[in-house]
Amino acid sequence: MFKKRGKILLSLLLVALALSSFNGCSDSAAKDDKFEVSIFRIDSLPQPDPDNKIYKMLKDEFGVTFKFEFLAGDLKQKLGVMTASGDYPDLISYDPLLKEAGALIPLEDLIKDNCPNLYAHYKPFWNQVKEPDDGHMYCMPDYGRFYGGVSDLTYEGNGFWIQKAVLAEFGYPKPTTLDEYFDLIEKYKAKYPTIDGQPTIGFEILNYQWRNFVLRNPPQFLAGFPNDGDVTVDPITYKAEIFANKDIAKRYYKKLNEVNAKGLINKDTFVNNYDQYMANMASGRVLGVPDQHWQFGKAEETLKLKERFERTYVPLGLTYDKSIKDHYRDRSLLNLHRGYGITVDCKDPLRILKLFDALLDEKWQKIFDWGIEGEDYMVNEKGRFYKTPEQLKTMGDVPWQSKNKALALYESMPKREGFYSDGNSVRDLNQPEVYFSQLSAYDKEFFGKYGISSPIEFLNAPPENLPCYPAWTIDLGEGSDAQIANQQMQDLGVKYLPRIILAAPADFEKIWQEYVDAFDKINVKAYEDKINKEIQFRVKNW
Repeated sequence: MFKKRGKILLSLLLVALALSSFNGCSDSAAKDDKFEVSIFRIDSLPQPDPDNKIYKMLKDEFGVTFKFEFLAGDLKQKLGVMTASGDYPDLISYDPLLKEAGALIPLEDLIKDNCPNLYAHYKPFWNQVKEPDDGHMYCMPDYGRFYGGVSDLTYEGNGFWIQKAVLAEFGYPKPTTLDEYFDLIEKYKAKYPTIDGQPTIGFEILNYQWRNFVLRNPPQFLAGFPNDGDVTVDPITYKAEIFANKDIAKRYYKKLNEVNAKGLINKDTFVNNYDQYMANMASGRVLGVPDQHWQFGKAEETLKLKERFERTYVPLGLTYDKSIKDHYRDRSLLNLHRGYGITVDCKDPLRILKLFDALLDEKWQKIFDWGIEGEDYMVNEKGRFYKTPEQLKTMGDVPWQSKNKALALYESMPKREGFYSDGNSVRDLNQPEVYFSQLSAYDKEFFGKYGISSPIEFLNAPPENLPCYPAWTIDLGEGSDAQIANQQMQDLGVKYLPRIILAAPADFEKIWQEYVDAFDKINVKAYEDKINKEIQFRVKNW
């Protein structure tokens, strides 16, 4: 503990020195000093190409270079090693364990006093970005800060995704219930038992490390609730309760048990790691998945590059029955507890914050999002951004991105969303001139059959978010009774849910009851009490 406290005191001293040095010199003078920023991200990503043009521009302009480390293996184990040793990179993907270990420095005063762009960026959410227990800000949220409104043509969120080929095969229906969804998948798999010479996979479930919310979350959507993580929240009373051992969950897993008995679920789905899941998705032989699109979007890009557009996906807002209105989409909200934190080992926190402050300028945001004018996009006589056919072809190409996009940095850093001051969309794919021109002839015909123009229109428009939404961003406190109970619930799901789904149908009720009985031994009340306490704080203070 002395070592950690010492590092915090040293970091605060360095911040004070940095403040005096930055106040005494111009930003342009600071650019002449070279500095390296070490970053650890919880994603498994490839290293950027050493000749990446965006990182070269950042080095030329700000003197900064980046040293990235990406997660390999188990996240909790990696963070445990870090916190035990007390050795950290400069920037790190936020995790509550890091805050509890004293690994992160408070950011709110540094930002408010020295970074006008960053402060303006987060000011509308100032009470949200600060932790309710100590009032400090430890994480710079990466997504959810919109300017000039929300531009929605693409969709990265939750849904029961289905291959376009399945819908096209049966006359372009729009399934709305879980039963209708699996009926289509069953019929298609029976008609086409192989795709490209490999066995057709009816349904795939990602069940790997922290990403296994894909296995746990669907019951709340099927019952008409939005994504609050491991709880449902009553929209009138704002009272939260877990659902994993309730009938709304049982109904989902019983259905999965039934369709597994019919051979629709990939037999390896519960043991596959993320790379194996992505490989299956990129193969084009998976008919359906319950997931958030950002998790498998890169696999879908592979299919597009191969012009296998019929093997790409659209989201369906499935519910248990037609009387339930789907609530998969939500209104724009700040992505709390997701983004970079600055560690106590960072020698110059203010310089990094000033870098992010400068990069929020529209000039740099356009470079990160669109690239270089004339190279990566064009501007017409009305000032509208667009892409040539040649530029469109490179958008999803991973080797091209490695050389021309700074995704390793950009995806987790503070960023604008929505629109620029000139009216162009921040994200290229949300620009109508780009989105519609990059659609294949297949997709234009496919969407035309439904009378829509983009996949997002398969889902209902979102109602207003509850003032406490979403509950999954609540920090339980590492080592607290609530956190321990939550971990036990998740561990129980990892142990039992695959067994429940893969069991012979005759054994379903027996194993489900074992699961419920084990659940009853967990201090669920401690978890629910913490969630409800924080919900009331949000209702009062947000």
